[in-house]
Amino acid sequence: MEVHPLDPDDAAIIAAIRAMSSAAKGVPPGTEARGQYTALMESVVPRDDVTFEADTIGGIEGLWILPQGGPTEKAILHLHGGWFTLGSAQAYRNLVGHIVARAGARAFTPNYRLAPEHLFPAATQDASASYEGLAKRNVRRVALTGDSAGGNLALGLASRIAGGDISAGATLAGVAVMSPVTDLTLSSPTYNTRADADPFFTRPQVVELVRSYLGNTDPMNPLASPLHGRLAGMPPVRIDVGDDEILLDDSRRYVENAVGAGVDAKVNVWMGMPHGFVVSVGKLKAASRALDAIGAFLKERLAASR
Repeated sequence: MEVHPLDPDDAAIIAAIRAMSSAAKGVPPGTEARGQYTALMESVVPRDDVTFEADTIGGIEGLWILPQGGPTEKAILHLHGGWFTLGSAQAYRNLVGHIVARAGARAFTPNYRLAPEHLFPAATQDASASYEGLAKRNVRRVALTGDSAGGNLALGLASRIAGGDISAGATLAGVAVMSPVTDLTLSSPTYNTRADADPFFTRPQVVELVRSYLGNTDPMNPLASPLHGRLAGMPPVRIDVGDDEILLDDSRRYVENAVGAGVDAKVNVWMGMPHGFVVSVGKLKAASRALDAIGAFLKERLAASR
């Protein structure tokens, strides 16, 4: 585990974010919040060196985010966040643009089916179909990225690939996820120890979000909770998470188990940072530094021979 200290310049910005978000803390976002969430994600500072192209991969509609001069035989599959109920490829295009520009590789972000209209395992099926579809487009090396719920989907997909459940003909090079939801049993200690520090979420709120995604599915299902899935054989994994998240231990416990299973896994904890802090790239120094490191990790993994 690597701990990154809070930059004094970031402290004032985080204080302002806390003040603005205090009234909405613990309020479960229903489907009526989709427009507001899309607007939030679209407000991420865009880059002028990436382009976008709509496409359908593996039967799933989505968006290519293309850096200048990226190789065609390598790609990132980014699975967006939004607690399984919010978000879209279009909404996430600016954030993913920061990742691809740093990694020097194109990314496909699928519009996987959202809950509660489409319960588990619909989103996981769409993630798998997207990965398999990339191989049919002659992509030979793939890295997975994702944030929050997308981190859950990325880690679950990686587990299935490592276990041989998915054989697409493309090599899974690595996984880089941000603030992933890894345990839908909601048993992580930081639901209590970070209850006051987290500016956005509460455990009762998350209970409702998980119920709207899982329906009657057992949260111990390894495809729903990557913490309880197969870890042996996974490629290198990088996780970035804020210290002020109730989801902090979802990351720390996952990496502890992964390392115990022989996986090259590392968690980077950013002090004073809340959930989703990377969306404040251009404002928070921590966001830029985390994305720089994620981009370097992805570039190295996509270039590696194994």
